[in-house]
Amino acid sequence: MVERSITDFYKLEGDLGQGSFATVKRATNKRTGEKVAIKIITKQQLSEEDKIGLQNEIDILTHVDHPNIVKLFEVFEDHDSYSLVMELMTGGELFDTIIEKEKYTEKEAAETVRPIIDAINYCHSLNIIHRDIKPENLLYSSKHPSTRIIKVSDFGLARFISSETLAQTTCGTPGYVAPEILEQRLYGKECDYWSIGVVLYILLCGFPPFYDEDNMVLFEKIKHGKYDFPSPVWDEISAEAKEIIKNLLVVDPSKRWNCEQLLRNPWILGETCGDKVLKRNR
Repeated sequence: MVERSITDFYKLEGDLGQGSFATVKRATNKRTGEKVAIKIITKQQLSEEDKIGLQNEIDILTHVDHPNIVKLFEVFEDHDSYSLVMELMTGGELFDTIIEKEKYTEKEAAETVRPIIDAINYCHSLNIIHRDIKPENLLYSSKHPSTRIIKVSDFGLARFISSETLAQTTCGTPGYVAPEILEQRLYGKECDYWSIGVVLYILLCGFPPFYDEDNMVLFEKIKHGKYDFPSPVWDEISAEAKEIIKNLLVVDPSKRWNCEQLLRNPWILGETCGDKVLKRNR
């Protein structure tokens, strides 16, 4: 990272979001007029571990190039902060968009999850695991239905791994995290397959497969794979869709379907999913 001032190159505008040690601002490239999002991270609030994590995120984002992954354009550093210039996503989070729709079908669910699977499959081909696939990290490029593209964001927990260097850090978001992570076992790409299964489940019915206000109870449900397809919401959802979920939410990671299998599946490809309106909890 070269030390230079972000304001020499970008005009900073309104806030898009705020975290514990970062602010995301809308900005305009002074030379090209391009609209971007800039994540400004205050150095003073970062621990050494945070700095290592940030560098890891930057390394991964500069390594990837996929139409369904939010792009990192460049990084600035000055005395007080790091600034990550990112692709501006104006379409909002995945489930905000879906909730707004009065009618939603299995075909739309398949069309939504397919590019997410493709993006994660691409990451896995580079030996990158995301480890935090969830609705908040799945963003639309715009609000216009004909031009919006869904993209995977937030690689703060992502890691490079190989068969020789599996991960063991406990991380992720309750409700989406895989059993092997909770049990503090060595884990790999399979943890992302589990999270894809949770996202697909919610896409189809509007509520998560694993839920409890007490995280300890929630984690026990996840570790034992205790979920079901309750009536009446799931009564008319196809057997093909349920089969995919059953083969992703498998406690044994070696038995989960991988991304390549999913991308060959007729339901995921939109060949066997129907246009019947789903009874979702909204």
